[in-house]
Amino acid sequence: MSFNAPLSEAHANDLADRLAAAAPKDALDIGCGWGELLLRVVERAPSATGLGVDTDDRSLERGREAARRRGLSDRVTFLNTEGEKVSQQADLVICIGASHAFGGTAQALAALMEFVRPGGRLLFGDGLWDASAVVENRGLVWEDMFELPDLGAMVDLAVAAGYRPLFTETSSTEELDHFESRYLADQEEWLMTHASHPRAGEIRAKADEHRQRWLHGYRPGFGFAYLTLGRPAA
Repeated sequence: MSFNAPLSEAHANDLADRLAAAAPKDALDIGCGWGELLLRVVERAPSATGLGVDTDDRSLERGREAARRRGLSDRVTFLNTEGEKVSQQADLVICIGASHAFGGTAQALAALMEFVRPGGRLLFGDGLWDASAVVENRGLVWEDMFELPDLGAMVDLAVAAGYRPLFTETSSTEELDHFESRYLADQEEWLMTHASHPRAGEIRAKADEHRQRWLHGYRPGFGFAYLTLGRPAA
């Protein structure tokens, strides 16, 4: 996967273009994984530096290698550290799919304000739940999904935390389905050639459970938002 989130190439490039157009001098990606969106923003903002923080060493090394291949090693750094332990501010903060590290959507929006320099921007990506969705089997939906806000409520939370909503968008159904399929693809490809492996039963059961939860559980109600939020200048 290019991104560990439901995000197409075209959508990612649109986001990167818009964020770079604000001419940030620095960008901070909290829970960056391999930092692909961070790299795309820095590529488009020649004066910017970037810092990606995460606690997964394999993802961080993938990010470092990508930065080396693209000639960005001198401007983008990847560190193994928890996001809440970062002390610096940045013109642009990115936090996609990492609200759980702060305790949830509302708590993340409040905490992330401290990382955004006044006049700067936050790109916040997080899950949504449509309470009106007709769900085939609610027992297959992970319980914490029912606690996610809908899009309007998420924007309201951002405004209540002190941000101004500069751009509001969501993943398409195609992006969501593509993400889920890609998430399962490595396991399924492995099972095609390792059916007798000692771990095959465990991996098959895990993949089958996830697919059941997705297709017969949360698919109608789950969504994903990308909010570009501004912290007003003092």
